[in-house]
Amino acid sequence: MNSAAEQTPGLLAGLTATVRRDLLLAWKRPGDVLNPLFFFAMVCTLFPLAVGPSVEQLQFSGPGILWVAALLAMLLSLNSLFLADFEDGSLEQLLVSPQPLVLLGLGKTIAHWLTSGLPLVIISPLMAMTFQMPLESIGVLMLTLTLGTISLSMLGSVGAALTVGLYRGTALLSLLILPLAMPVLIFGARTVSLAAAGDVYSGGIFALAAYAVGAVSLAPYATAAALRISNE
Repeated sequence: MNSAAEQTPGLLAGLTATVRRDLLLAWKRPGDVLNPLFFFAMVCTLFPLAVGPSVEQLQFSGPGILWVAALLAMLLSLNSLFLADFEDGSLEQLLVSPQPLVLLGLGKTIAHWLTSGLPLVIISPLMAMTFQMPLESIGVLMLTLTLGTISLSMLGSVGAALTVGLYRGTALLSLLILPLAMPVLIFGARTVSLAAAGDVYSGGIFALAAYAVGAVSLAPYATAAALRISNE
């Protein structure tokens, strides 16, 4: 009993190993990381060409377009969160692992955010420049996208766990996640618009932070339950 307990890695070690494994797999499959980025960049660069060169119009529509593009880009990458593990049998190993499934699911979601959400945050200032957004609001845009993409990854992990292995699971995943993602989209776009106009925007930041904390606290448990249901 004691030797088996000593061989079982700690909780932090299990979480770190899961994140490291998924990051290495993402490194070997760069297309899974680059496709959402290309989609985000393409949408953000095509809209200014369509709506015209008016600075006022670009600044007015910029926050909403950036946030919608970020939301759709995140949805593109969510379907693959557990799909590869389901196809190669690794998902069954996660279910019977001595480590808590809640922790392992959280590790995979963290890795998904690092490869999908964080790159969107990093390139968002370049996309904001195409909409002539004030420099003062770009920092607010990055902060809201950071909080928002964390929430979207956490919510998406629940939907991905429920739809893993299903035929046309991507469409069903979008239908499950979009209603829960609407508050994130509304608060995120509105907060950036208020910052660009020079108004008070702290309320939106607090709302996004509270939503992210709630998602991080509850979504891993829902993800673990969904994975067990999908495997039955």
